[in-house]
Amino acid sequence: MKSALVNTLLAVCVAVLTWAAPSSALSAGREALPMAEDPKLEARLVDISQELRCLVCQNESLASSHAELADDLRNEVRELLRTGKSDQEVKDFLVARYGDFVLYRPEVKPLTWVLWFGPFLLLLVAAVFLGVYLRQRRALALPTALSDEARERAKQLLKG
Repeated sequence: MKSALVNTLLAVCVAVLTWAAPSSALSAGREALPMAEDPKLEARLVDISQELRCLVCQNESLASSHAELADDLRNEVRELLRTGKSDQEVKDFLVARYGDFVLYRPEVKPLTWVLWFGPFLLLLVAAVFLGVYLRQRRALALPTALSDEARERAKQLLKG
């Protein structure tokens, strides 16, 4: 009974430690990736990677992401650059493969109009609704002039 309790507590402690500790503290550190033989190629890779979105993280650039898919995409971009493709050709290849979402600043075209102009359109619609609401509210708040008949009736009610 005592050994079962000790084993259970030990298992719980190990589970808590593996959950609470960062994964890098529990696993052996990875070696730094070697730089490319060509520093210019590596500089181009960094420039392009900063303009591309990590497909896993979605709010990080490809250059700053630590996801495995980001490593694969950086290697793919590196290979495309080694074959002599221009920066635009690399971006076009990735857009054809993954869609406009891979770009941090997608091109302005009919498919991306919602991304570029949607926030301004929503702001305009909100301003119109606010203006209509305020006009209606002002119209309800304005006192209306009493007709002569209504004034006489009010006088009679107050006297009577």
